[in-house]
Amino acid sequence: MLDCKHNAELLSQSYDRPITLRERMAMRMHLMMCKGCRNFEKQLAFIRKVARELPRKL
Repeated sequence: MLDCKHNAELLSQSYDRPITLRERMAMRMHLMMCKGCRNFEKQLAFIRKVARELPRKL
């Protein structure tokens, strides 16, 4: 099972590259048990959404 540090790295990488089935399963298993990493996942999604919209607003 992943620890929080490795899970956070994998969450970040998942936006930039396809992750393997094994990585995805390990990440999801960790997320089911870790509220801090679930919050981090939500924060990453929010930051990416805002960053995508930023050029349109300028």
